[in-house]
Amino acid sequence: MPISWPDLVPPSLADFETLAEAAYAKLPDDFRALSQGAVIRIEDFPDNEVLDRMGCETEFDLLGLFSGRGLAQGGAQSFTGQMPNMVWLYRRPILDYWAENEDTLGEIVTHVLVHEIGHHFGLSDADMEAIEAAGD
Repeated sequence: MPISWPDLVPPSLADFETLAEAAYAKLPDDFRALSQGAVIRIEDFPDNEVLDRMGCETEFDLLGLFSGRGLAQGGAQSFTGQMPNMVWLYRRPILDYWAENEDTLGEIVTHVLVHEIGHHFGLSDADMEAIEAAGD
């Protein structure tokens, strides 16, 4: 059955949230335990403050961001009034990256989730590659 191109629409913020939740649920239990209580947020783009802080040239430069206290920063301790750890996925930059590469959208979302959570929990690139492979 041929694809009806005029009827295609990009995934919405809600679609991305569903995709991110499904990708997260497939990750190994021990990895999800590291990020227990983390909130996954989907936005079209990072805000200007984030772009400036990260040294981005354009709003398409950042696919995701971890905000909070990872284990490497003493995140195992809880402080009164502490906001939950958050993982931000930026829909438009991810879609742009997807359009220019051969990975599936699900693979890219999984990669960004693992990458953002993993670095803040002190994992190496090799650790994160193994986690992504286990989630496939």
